[in-house]
Order: sequence, then structure tokens, then C-alpha cells
Amino acid sequence: MTQPPSGSFLLNGRPAASDPEGLRALAQVNYGHFTALQVRGGRAQGMELHLARLGQGNAELFDAALDEAQVRAWMAQAAAEQGGDCSLRVAVFARGFDHRQPLRALQADVLVSATAPARPSGKAIRVRSVAFVRPFPHLKHVATFPLFQHRRLAMRDGYDDALFVDGTGADARVVEGTVWNIGFWDGRGITWPAGPALRGTAEQLLQAGLGTLGCMQQVRPVALGEVGDFAAAFAANASGVQRIAAIDTVEFAPSPELDALLASAAAHAPWEPLA
Repeated sequence: MTQPPSGSFLLNGRPAASDPEGLRALAQVNYGHFTALQVRGGRAQGMELHLARLGQGNAELFDAALDEAQVRAWMAQAAAEQGGDCSLRVAVFARGFDHRQPLRALQADVLVSATAPARPSGKAIRVRSVAFVRPFPHLKHVATFPLFQHRRLAMRDGYDDALFVDGTGADARVVEGTVWNIGFWDGRGITWPAGPALRGTAEQLLQAGLGTLGCMQQVRPVALGEVGDFAAAFAANASGVQRIAAIDTVEFAPSPELDALLASAAAHAPWEPLA
């Protein structure tokens, strides 16, 4: 017998299971945006960044503002139902969206999902480069099929994940991972690749924390052919920071100094109440 999903799922503040019409629309029309975050004790890091992401997504997809106070209240409600510690996902869609009339004014629907908290595995990952740039990469939209499929194909071939690059060959520019941003360490500072990618909340929080610590940082194009010039690389997303052991055939040695630096930078951001 199939077990029901573990977690709290609120659609516009009510149990999602009580609104099958809304869930059916979400499943059938792949048009919307979302953010994902970790919550501890009813608090999260980077709330301003997550709310700005949701606001931008709603403005670009639906030409409308989002009721920030209401969304925060639903986030807090879902987290509280899970005891205050959880992985939170806030997805925004519109059940009345019709691709034949995409300019029609619509009321947004908000699905808040609170599930078990995620913690970094601590395992360094090996990634394969793939020539791919997400459409509308500045938005965290729900068109996730190519991200998951590229990850699946990489894992099938013995890797842990895929790294997207813009172009082919050694001159291809590193842009982002499937669901994470990437940074490089040269022994003195961090280089963040410039390119068409989603600028993640974890990346932005790390940049702020590193700045406070006085760490040198730069944002510039990074060619795939030069990744071997760096001492180390790491992936960052809402679940935390993970060391990258290899990109294609380029191996990176462990760097305790970098691990400690990133942990200090990540801890710099305050944990703010959801509502």
C-alpha cells in the first residue's frame, strides 16, 4: 500500500489535498516559479533574497505583485506543522493560466511544501561538463526537466552530477550546476564564474559572508579549459556547500582551509523569522 507523503502541504493556506482542482492545474500546466530554503526553529537565512526571488518571478510570469505578508504567514504555518525544522519549497502558479491567452490577468496560487530538513552529505562529488544553458536562467522557474535529465544521464555514466557550460570545447564557459552554483578556490580567494545562470541565494549569502571575512573574490568568465588551474572547487545551494572532487578528468584535492572558510562565511547570515 502506498504511504502518503511525509510533510505539510498548503495550497493557499489550506491543506493541499482539499483542493484537487488546484493540484491538477499545477501538474498539467508547467508554468510557474519557486524558491527553496532550509528552516531551523522557524527561522531561515536570506529571507529577503527568497522574497525578492518570488517577487521577481511573479512580476515576470504574471505581471503582478505577490502578497509577501501572506506568503510569509503560509511559510510559517507549514514550518510550524513540521516542528519548525524543515526543507521549505514555495511554488507559485496560476490555476487559470492558459497558453492560448498568456496575457490574461490571473490570481496567483501558492503551494508551500514543508518536508524533512536536508543536511549536506559531506561527500565530495564528481561532475561531468555538459553544453547547456537554462532558458530564462535568471528565474527559478519550474521547467526542471533538462536539469534532472542531465543529472540522471551523468549518474548513469558514473558521475554524481552535471556541470553546465556555455559552448563547446576548452573555451566553453562554466555557468552553473544542475541545481547549484559553483565557485573556485585558488589558494587565496574565490572566483565565481560569470555567465547565464541563476544567481542562487546560497551563492549570494556566501559572497556576503566572505566579504565580511575579508576574503578576496572576483566574478569573471571561467573557461572549462582553465578549471585545472584552480586548487579546489565547490557547489552551493539551499542544502549547503559540497566539495567538488573532479570536473571531467580534472581532480581536486581536499582543502581544509577552504572548507573552514566557507563554513564561517555560511554561518555569517542571520537566521530570521519566517513571519
